[in-house]
Amino acid sequence: IVYEEESSFALTDDSFVTVDDHFGGDYVNAEYQERNTILVDGGQHFGVSSVTFDTHEELVWMGNQGGHVTSYYGAEMQKYTSFQVGAHTDEVRCVQAMEGGLLALTPTALRYQLRRGIPVFTHSSENMEEMQCMLQLNHSPDTLLLGGHTRKLIRFNLNEGREVQTYDAGEGGCAILRQHGRFICCGEPGGHIDLRDPQTLRVEHTLETHGGSLSDFDVHGHLLVSCGFSNRQGTLAVDNFLLVHDLRMLRSVAPIAVLLDPFLLRFMPSFSSRLAVASPSGQLQFVETVTLSEPDVSIYQVNNSGASLVTALDVSSSSQAVCIGDSAGSLHMFTSTSTPVFNAYSRPTEFADPIEPYEPISIDDTMAIYSAIPLPISAGSLLSDWPEQFIRKQYRRTPPIDPEILRTMKMQGTIGYAPNPNTKRRNQVPLEYSDGGHVRWRSNDWRYSKDSEGGGSFVAIPKRYRKPDMKHYMKIMEHSDSECDQQKFAFSGLEANLPNSYCNSILQVLYFTKPLRDVVLSHSCRAEFCVCCELGFLFHMLSTSGGAPCHSGNLLRALRSAKEASALHLILSDNSTLQEANFIQLIQSWNRFILHQLHSELLENKRKGNDLKPAFIYRDTDFPSIDFQSHRKKTKVKSDLAEDVFEDSTKGETEISRMFGSKQTHMFTCLKCNHKSSKDATLLIHTLHYPHVKAESREVSFCEVLRKSMSGSQVTPAWCDLCHKFQSTLQERKVKSLPQLISMNCGNNNEMDKKFWKDQMDAVVLKVVAGSGDMRTVGKQCRYGNMCNRAGCRFKHPQQNLGKFRLN
Repeated sequence: IVYEEESSFALTDDSFVTVDDHFGGDYVNAEYQERNTILVDGGQHFGVSSVTFDTHEELVWMGNQGGHVTSYYGAEMQKYTSFQVGAHTDEVRCVQAMEGGLLALTPTALRYQLRRGIPVFTHSSENMEEMQCMLQLNHSPDTLLLGGHTRKLIRFNLNEGREVQTYDAGEGGCAILRQHGRFICCGEPGGHIDLRDPQTLRVEHTLETHGGSLSDFDVHGHLLVSCGFSNRQGTLAVDNFLLVHDLRMLRSVAPIAVLLDPFLLRFMPSFSSRLAVASPSGQLQFVETVTLSEPDVSIYQVNNSGASLVTALDVSSSSQAVCIGDSAGSLHMFTSTSTPVFNAYSRPTEFADPIEPYEPISIDDTMAIYSAIPLPISAGSLLSDWPEQFIRKQYRRTPPIDPEILRTMKMQGTIGYAPNPNTKRRNQVPLEYSDGGHVRWRSNDWRYSKDSEGGGSFVAIPKRYRKPDMKHYMKIMEHSDSECDQQKFAFSGLEANLPNSYCNSILQVLYFTKPLRDVVLSHSCRAEFCVCCELGFLFHMLSTSGGAPCHSGNLLRALRSAKEASALHLILSDNSTLQEANFIQLIQSWNRFILHQLHSELLENKRKGNDLKPAFIYRDTDFPSIDFQSHRKKTKVKSDLAEDVFEDSTKGETEISRMFGSKQTHMFTCLKCNHKSSKDATLLIHTLHYPHVKAESREVSFCEVLRKSMSGSQVTPAWCDLCHKFQSTLQERKVKSLPQLISMNCGNNNEMDKKFWKDQMDAVVLKVVAGSGDMRTVGKQCRYGNMCNRAGCRFKHPQQNLGKFRLN
């Protein structure tokens, strides 16, 4: 444009210089450069109507005049998604990115879609006519304001997807919506701006801006800057300045002069007083709202065609990118850096999975595997498809219900209840169905069954990992080819297929206790059901079987005849009681019973032996003699003989009591009359009583637990001879002597005992992790190890450390 009245714009004698060459040198050193220009989807037919930067991801969104929305990723403007939101006759007048998706506003509808292009909802109503703008409220993110060239301002709830309320927007309607900390600014096309309360949306103030029409305005901080048109001689003329209003005082301040015809403007978010102003012809200028001593004029020309007009403008939140759209369907990106970012902290953008590349196959390769490249999904039928008459879905047949369940089932409405008959083991499934519908189950001895045709057997588990089934020695001799006769060690086992085989572990412990084994093997009596005799026979079998398993049926038969065993419920009758038995308590009761039973039988046998007359011993002195000295010798010999035979003065003691008995003194003190009494007792077995430790990290030693279990105290009701009634009595135990062997039951019958063991294990682990355990620290190891031959080497060697540990 050349103005004739100003001579400074006259052409010189030099030849005409093109626009690119004229701005070449200054353009390279400019603050912003036009980085990219692309033709948007549908740009051949429709122009760009709206553009906005995504505030959550590195995307820029564009809506055109044909109802189409396209997004581009990064400054290179790589196309991300593209979808249609309305009819081809409805332009997209406003787009706004949210956290969950994108809102697109057309003249008659509001569309909410995911960033991937999947629609969420579409809202339209009779109130939505000629809609132009929308605004998401900061204090209520689920609330959206919709305005247009109508008298209605719509309040829309995004969570409910419905219109909540409508407000009167005036005759001109509301074409532009901006948000301020104190107001909601509604721009009317006639030229004034209404400042509304954010809560009630009532008009608080009205600012008169441009006399003809309002083109655009923006709010930042306490300033409101607008551009528009004025009436000059009956026509609209562009105002070459920007009107500025101070929202603190609600009045206008000095306007800002620009070098172009302002049509669109946006504040730079990262600058407090900077604006980006665009003209319809494609000029872009950055101006300051404050007066500078040396104003910096920054003006750029958008590379658009001559007939196209600028229709959309937006600035990224980082102010590093400016995007401009024109009516020719082009999108122009201006950036201030080589690697711009749209947001300071953008989340990653979700992209489609990349297509897996396939290696090329030579057409002459005869060994090529063509199935490595999958065929595309075809909508038609394939050559390998089977006809419908040969395709039938076959479901797994339902196993028949046990008749016992049907017999005992009770119906409650449409549901039947029946007790479990326990006819099947856990995880047991039928092998196959016969023709008659009956189920053939696997046999219990499937490991020994052989196929009638091939002579082989089906074994699912390898032999080395199979659980051995202990059989009697005679059965093993009969089935010498079975897999259970492969004993790789000399120790003999006990059969575990009997209901009372839970005591096999204690029997093995008693067998390997040599003093007890010698006592039991040397015992012999005439009682029919003597547990000590049967235990001696079992120990004899274990010693002479040579690794073959032994049968403990005779010992268990003797236990059944013992009344104490039946009273303590130590005898399990059948396999059904195994499921209800508490083996932790049962094995401890059995351990206490077997020691007391052996002690009582040995004591009874000892008492019967003392009542027998001494065996006849032939001596010459026993015959009559007239020699007085011979008579005295005879009397003396009889006295010595009686002393040898009845020398046992420890009545009530046996080898078991001397081996396992712990002598204690029990002291009783009545808490009412303070009467004290005591008695001596011998305990064959002790039960561990665990202390109640409040601090879980405190470690309690085994000696402390054993000491409190053997010499503890407790308060229990007992009979008092002075009070002549039951009173609370303090019972204290004091150990006088310890036996050679101590037999203990560990308890663990309740949750408190189990919690004590758990806490102690946790305390040990914490102690090791914290480094406070008994860790023998050694010095720095010698690099030569055992090969070191230096006499005075000050480093540690493996043999030296080994010797230290052995000494400790």
